[in-house]
Amino acid sequence: MDISSARDFIKCYNPENRHDRLETERFRAFCYDDLVKRDRASLDIFWLKDESLEDSDNLPDPAILAREIVESLESALEQFRGIEDELKD
Repeated sequence: MDISSARDFIKCYNPENRHDRLETERFRAFCYDDLVKRDRASLDIFWLKDESLEDSDNLPDPAILAREIVESLESALEQFRGIEDELKD
């Protein structure tokens, strides 16, 4: 996931208020009952395709990829800390 997609996800995910999340064509919520009604209960997101990965000759520099991964992990950790704080209350 690139930085722009990560920002879009965070905006939709709304970590400040999980009860006020946004849905888009790419980021949607599914209830458990709807998932298990499918032929195969799968969270496979095969319909999402990162076209930027098709041309492996034009991949970003490894240092850029590493920085993006670190930023994504730090963001996820911050969100999990928020969830932990909510659960403590």
